[in-house]
Amino acid sequence: MTATTDQPTRANRPAGADHSTDTRMAQRQTGRLQRTLGRFDIVFLIFSAVVGLEMLGSVSAQGPETFTWLVFLIIVFLVPYALIFAETGSAFPGEGGVYLWARRAFGRPAAAVASALTWITQPVWVGGSMAFLNAEAARTYLVHFHEGSAADYAFKICFIWITVLAAILSLSKAKWIPTVGAFFKLGFIALFVGTAIVYGARDGIQPLGGSDFVPTKEGFITLIPLLLFAFLGFESSSSASGEMKNAQRDVSVSVLRSSAMAGVFYTIPVLTILLVIPPSQIDGVSGLLAAVSTVFSVYGEAAPVMMTLAVAMFTLANIGQGAAWMIMSDRMQAMAAADGSFFGGFFGRFHPRLGTPIRVNLLSGVVSTSFMIAAMSLTGSSAALFDVVLGVSITTYLFSYLIVIPAAMKLRLSVPEAVRPFRVPGPNGVFSALCIITTAFVALGSWVSIFPGTLETLIGIDYDFSQASGVSYASFEALTLGTLAFIVLLALVGYIRGRKVREYVG
Repeated sequence: MTATTDQPTRANRPAGADHSTDTRMAQRQTGRLQRTLGRFDIVFLIFSAVVGLEMLGSVSAQGPETFTWLVFLIIVFLVPYALIFAETGSAFPGEGGVYLWARRAFGRPAAAVASALTWITQPVWVGGSMAFLNAEAARTYLVHFHEGSAADYAFKICFIWITVLAAILSLSKAKWIPTVGAFFKLGFIALFVGTAIVYGARDGIQPLGGSDFVPTKEGFITLIPLLLFAFLGFESSSSASGEMKNAQRDVSVSVLRSSAMAGVFYTIPVLTILLVIPPSQIDGVSGLLAAVSTVFSVYGEAAPVMMTLAVAMFTLANIGQGAAWMIMSDRMQAMAAADGSFFGGFFGRFHPRLGTPIRVNLLSGVVSTSFMIAAMSLTGSSAALFDVVLGVSITTYLFSYLIVIPAAMKLRLSVPEAVRPFRVPGPNGVFSALCIITTAFVALGSWVSIFPGTLETLIGIDYDFSQASGVSYASFEALTLGTLAFIVLLALVGYIRGRKVREYVG
């Protein structure tokens, strides 16, 4: 069903959602939403966004113990996290997702900060890690241009704005871009793993023994921010739950299915990379494609053609992933603006015909481009810059969950009457324990990502940040802490400037 008027309708206000404190502007914008997302769309929208090919090389660079820690965190973090938000997303639907949950739990100021941290991570990540990764892939395997050249800048800018323009399309059309990207991702993984099996049978695999998979303290400290970042985001589809055909029925199923898919499609490729490439030859920006290039030797003279095909699939999958994040996070921030928590409502308008928040989409493009240019100004190799901007993205995203997960716990305890189509088994204490465990992991990952080397020093591990990252510690901290401070200040100023919008509630 489609609603195109400025007035909110029953169809645009899911059962279970609390609209009693919505501003009038927010209520008007929900009247412009178009209900086009079914369960199939939601599953692949989440899968496309969360399961990142760019993470496979970064985590694999830590060697075989990566696989051990990956399985460990799937059990103790991913499963509890998926259960928490399968319940929360189905119990509290409404366009805006995380923003609405944090607002109901802790009030608008905290919700403003949570939504700003969640939202801005995506343009920072697209303009940083994703643009760098795909430019490296293109200049290595498709078209050759120099790092830092005009062509390098042009490629990254084009990549950014393709994802932005994809998010501007009406959701009935835009939803197919992440879905197609998800199928390219699945095809890429299947091609790589299948070819690796043939390669292993012909040329053998890395001589890894059981001792190589033994977990270490150093590996845990290094990997926890990366792996948490890889697993977070399954609740993000709730940002568009006002555009779902049946959010209360479909959100929980979609979160659980996509998180199960993530567990499978992270463990298998990571293990494959470890079996075909020595860890010393893997880095974050080129580790996955280096492994692909190695196993594609089985194709003989056809290897260059197959590599071109694989890189094209890789790039299209990443465009779909960037578009998925822009679609979801921009909607959340637009609803925060319409609710008076992000400036004076200018960014809270949804296009009356397309039903998309074009102004926030364009703002994301500007932020993404600006961050890409800022990252390019740092000195260091492409791999080093990839790791630095990935670290900034991890930091901002993990920080948001220090508000979001406690908000989910408070909603379970303070709103027991909410209809929960999916409910985590057991009493409230079980749900609270899951929230405390996952929040503790996020807090640890946040500290490690902001202040690398401090925990290592505390437990007696030698650690040289500049040698490990390829950039100076001062440059990294300036970019990381500066980005965090800017986001929090932006959120608070945006909240203050939204006062007039908040005067009109109900």
